[in-house]
Amino acid sequence: MKYYLIAGEASGDLQASYLVKELAKGDPKADFRCFGGDLMEAQGATVVKHYKELAFMGIEAVLMNIRTIFKNIAFCKEDITAYQPDVLILVDYPGFNLKIAKWAKANNITVYYYISPKIWAWNQKRVHKIKQIIDKMIVILPFEEDFYAKFNYPVSFVGHPLLDSIANRPPIALQEFCSEHKLSNKPIIALLPGSRKQEISAMLSLMLSVVDQFADYQFVIAGAPSQPLSFYQGFITKDVSIIENKTYDLLQHSTAALVVSGTATLETALFKIPQVVCYKTGWLFYHLAKMVMKVNYISLVNLIMNKESVKELIQKELNTINLTKELKKILDGEKRKTMLNDYETLHQKLGGVGASKRAAKLIIDALEK
Repeated sequence: MKYYLIAGEASGDLQASYLVKELAKGDPKADFRCFGGDLMEAQGATVVKHYKELAFMGIEAVLMNIRTIFKNIAFCKEDITAYQPDVLILVDYPGFNLKIAKWAKANNITVYYYISPKIWAWNQKRVHKIKQIIDKMIVILPFEEDFYAKFNYPVSFVGHPLLDSIANRPPIALQEFCSEHKLSNKPIIALLPGSRKQEISAMLSLMLSVVDQFADYQFVIAGAPSQPLSFYQGFITKDVSIIENKTYDLLQHSTAALVVSGTATLETALFKIPQVVCYKTGWLFYHLAKMVMKVNYISLVNLIMNKESVKELIQKELNTINLTKELKKILDGEKRKTMLNDYETLHQKLGGVGASKRAAKLIIDALEK
C-alpha cells in the first residue's frame, strides 16, 4: 500500500519514523512519501518537504511567512494528488494538517490522524469538524478516549510513543556521561527551559536564580538542538553546565529537574525524575488563555493523573522563593516518595511500550478490510 504522512515538527518526525518502521514490518509492499524529516527518511520514506521549511512558531512568524505557508499547502495538495495514496496519515501539527484533511476528505482520500490535536484543552467545538473530515483518529493519551466519547466519536487509544522512544535509547553509564561532559561527581539537577527562544528567555534566568541555594548539587541545562550554545551562555552568570541535544542522557542521571511545561514534563516523569513544572508568559496572552482553557492543569503528568502529582508554578508563583521551596521538597522526603509512586501509576496508564506497533497494526488492519 501507499502511505502519505505529514509531520511538521521535530517531535512529529520522531514519532512518525517509529510508525513508518512498524508499518513497513506489517506491510512488506509499503511505499512511503511524506512531509517530514531525517528520521522518517532513515526509515525509507521519501521526504518531499522537510519540516524545517514548515516550522513557523508564533503569530509574528506566521504573518511574515504567510505566502510560504500557502505555497506549502498548495504543493502538498498537488503532491498527494500525483501520488494517489491508499491513506493519508496526519501526525499532530493541526494548523497545517486539518486544512489538508478537509481538502483530502472532499477528494475521497482516506484520512487517518495519529496524535490528536489538543482540542480538549481549548476550542472543543473543533471536534465536530474533526468528525466530518477524519476517518480514524488514533490517540496517545488515555483521557482522550473519554473526551471524544462525549461527542459520540469513537477513537483508538494505542499508548504513548514516548515509552517506545525511551525504551529504544541506548543507555550510558554515569561515569562515562560525566566524563564526556566534564561534570563533577555531585548529584545533578537538570534544567529544561524549553526549545523556543521566548520560553528560554522567560524561564532560564529564574531557574538559575536558585543555584546558590543548592551547593551540594550541580545544575546542568538541557540545550535544545534548535538553539545555538551562545544563546544559552547569555543567561549564565554562575558555574552551570550546558549539554546540547542529550536530554534523555541527562534525565537518566539526574536527581531532580526544573521543567518548562510541555512534553518534557512527561519525558521527565517517564525517567522517574521528580520535577517542578515552570510556566510563564506575557500577561495578556496568559489571561486570554485562561479564558478559553478547559483543563485544570498545564502539565501532561497532572492531566493524565487527574490530580496535582507534580507542582506547577505558574506566572507570579514562578519565583526564586517558591522554586527553592519546591525543589527542596523533591530532593528528599515524603513529596519525593509520593511523586515517584505516582510515576509508576502514570506509566501503567500510558499503556506500556509498543504504541507505534499497535498504531501500525490498527492502520493496516483497517485498510485491508
